[in-house]
Amino acid sequence: MKSNTLNSIKKYLLIFLVLFIVNTEFSCNKTESDNIQQIDYSQIINWAIYPLDNSRDVDVFFVAPTVYAGNDSIYSMPILDAEARINFTGSINMEKGIYDQDNVNFYAPFYRQASFNCYGIRGYQDYSTNQNVNAAFELAYSDVEDAFNYYFSISDKPFVLAGFSQGAEMLIKLIKNRFNNSDIQNRFIAAYAIGWRLDSSDVQKYNHLKAAKSANDLKVVISYSTEAEFIDSSIMVPNTTMSINPLSWVSDTSLATADLNMGACFTDYSGIITKEIPNFTSAYIKPGRGSLVVPDVDPEEYPALLPIFVNGEYHIYDYMFFYRNLQKNVEVRINEYLNK
Repeated sequence: MKSNTLNSIKKYLLIFLVLFIVNTEFSCNKTESDNIQQIDYSQIINWAIYPLDNSRDVDVFFVAPTVYAGNDSIYSMPILDAEARINFTGSINMEKGIYDQDNVNFYAPFYRQASFNCYGIRGYQDYSTNQNVNAAFELAYSDVEDAFNYYFSISDKPFVLAGFSQGAEMLIKLIKNRFNNSDIQNRFIAAYAIGWRLDSSDVQKYNHLKAAKSANDLKVVISYSTEAEFIDSSIMVPNTTMSINPLSWVSDTSLATADLNMGACFTDYSGIITKEIPNFTSAYIKPGRGSLVVPDVDPEEYPALLPIFVNGEYHIYDYMFFYRNLQKNVEVRINEYLNK
């Protein structure tokens, strides 16, 4: 089993690295002119996924993770770059099955996301000394907010927010900036902001930014960042964060055993599950830090891959390790909202 799993992961990582290199080469030929104009989200070309039939009862607004490499002079994904669009949409498909089992209207905008190199330059801080990097994150957020504003203007249905990595960072900022609004709050089910930190100081500052505490609470942020016990700092969680355990759906530090893990799923760019492992790992929230520790995972078998991480930082697997539990919980929270 371990040998087959390792081969599957290596195959996925190889594909990821090839796409990363191709992205870097494409970025060398792009100019800043791609980042001047505001994106018109009334045009379907600016959506990676847009429901032609929006008759279902619930919407999902999804913000994709980082897929664009960038370089020393390019900090934002050119939104019309064909290769970047393929990778962008593929990254969405990899986790789309968690949130969309043909029972929601799924919206996922293209946006001029900050590139991987921006995270390396910004490091463990919220802002960089490099103003080009700060501008790239501001541009990414501006696009996400514009896309959400357009979506909210054309739909009157309850919605789930979902995002991973940079997508999660953008969603938490969106909630802080836009969700102190009764119309939005009335339709808001929950936000799955996986693979980014949720600062307790922000939760205290913004009354409408609430950390999830149970399996079925509403208008909350479901957040965690997965790592090994020996990790004490990372780009995703430099210091502390507020998490919920996706196995037990509690926010204390008790161990949730592996038998609660309904299945880790490893997917490809089409969204197909290439490997599923029930009872994959136990998990607990690390005391004093708040990250999610997975004691049964071998860091050599599930390597960090990206140069901004070290082995033991399981960032790229955050949703994969708990795929089936997340999938079930989305259903639980939607039903809780619809039946209230």
